[in-house]
Amino acid sequence: MPGASRPVGGPGLPQARRIVSEIPGPRSRELLARQRTSVPAGVGAVLPVFVAAAGGGVIVDVDGNSFIDFGSGIAVTTVGNSAPAVVERAAEQLRRFTHTCFLVNPYESYLDVCERLNELSPVPGEKRTILVNSGAEAVENAVKIARAATGRPGIVVFDHAFHGRTLLTMSLTAKNKPYKQGFGPFAPEVHRAPMAYPYRWPTGPADCAEEAADALEDLLDRQVGAENVAAVLVEPIQGEGGFVVPAPGFLPRVAEICRARGILLIVDEIQAGIARTGRMFACEYENVRPDLITTAKGLAGGLPLGAVTGRAELMDAVPAGGLGGTFSGNPVACEAALGVFDAIETGGLLERALELGDTMLARLAELADAHPVVGDVRGRGAMVAVELVEPFGDRVPAPDLAARIARRCHTDGLLVLTAGSYGNVLRFLPPLSISDALLDEGLTILAEAVAKEAASAAV
Repeated sequence: MPGASRPVGGPGLPQARRIVSEIPGPRSRELLARQRTSVPAGVGAVLPVFVAAAGGGVIVDVDGNSFIDFGSGIAVTTVGNSAPAVVERAAEQLRRFTHTCFLVNPYESYLDVCERLNELSPVPGEKRTILVNSGAEAVENAVKIARAATGRPGIVVFDHAFHGRTLLTMSLTAKNKPYKQGFGPFAPEVHRAPMAYPYRWPTGPADCAEEAADALEDLLDRQVGAENVAAVLVEPIQGEGGFVVPAPGFLPRVAEICRARGILLIVDEIQAGIARTGRMFACEYENVRPDLITTAKGLAGGLPLGAVTGRAELMDAVPAGGLGGTFSGNPVACEAALGVFDAIETGGLLERALELGDTMLARLAELADAHPVVGDVRGRGAMVAVELVEPFGDRVPAPDLAARIARRCHTDGLLVLTAGSYGNVLRFLPPLSISDALLDEGLTILAEAVAKEAASAAV
């Protein structure tokens, strides 16, 4: 497709599903052939079509196909792929200067983003924020800060957790393939506790929170030694692990356990934070107030930016030069983040996330009633998932079924993502800019795909 004829993103992009070729189409296949000779095989794609434009609730590929977006770049484009406030601020900054390195010549937009995060985050007391390039880098820095502030080495994480692909964050991540296999040895002093996963807790959901918290206490006191643990790191809703919403009461109990032992609580809000769940931070649902909180993904509307926000005395425990990076807090990304905050506030996007969630949960509950392969429906706000199981019962994970449903959705013009420790979860992360009509159409496509694939699975 010639450059002059490429569709333009933003408000003018037609908000309609449109499939005009096979998936992927001929132009995407040409580009995929180039990819295979220039990009390592380890870099894959969920839906291998090359994007020409995106905005609102659609992604348009180079062959002219328009897909309904239920992925948001894995929760990156929460406010939309081309939100005007983000685009305008970033474009204006590009005209001023692209970068200087905050460690050499600081600029005001970095301070503006830090002050907004300090104001919005549920961390108690006086706060500080550092800006970085990614979610994994935010987690790494949070661990560094916790260790420096406590003088302790140990980090406790949870089963089904995902925290990144760097050496340390791979070590913190639970799932072996594809994230860890062949990449060891891993970082030491990482300890893993069971997650309060209601659907899969051995004794059932009623006692899940209490028993999981008891297991955490046993790990800290008997196996590791609480005096050796710098921090407990937890996602308020697990992302790659399958959108696991911890059993009610578990997160507050984790916070209490940490406080009683002088252990810091780090909440990883990289996927769940920045308005995705209908709150600015998902931990606010249970009034959890962490010592440190990490953000990224939706923070800058698609530009690379992450952050660690924490109690001032902890953040200031690291000596000068111990934090930072050449590209960290790039001014264009900072302006984009300020545009994200503007879009959330002026567009009523917290309320919009709740509306989208209510619609999705209601429709997916109907799907679960109709099809036993839909074992669980869960989520908060516009962060919702279904867990798929084999039709003969016993909650046996059905990853092949999840993959088939996802492929059928893609062919029919709906982008969905899979997740979960067993690969059997379909997760839905529509941009908050999606229309009601597109959301409804996407859910209808999903329902038809589930019905067709569930029928074949039952044969």
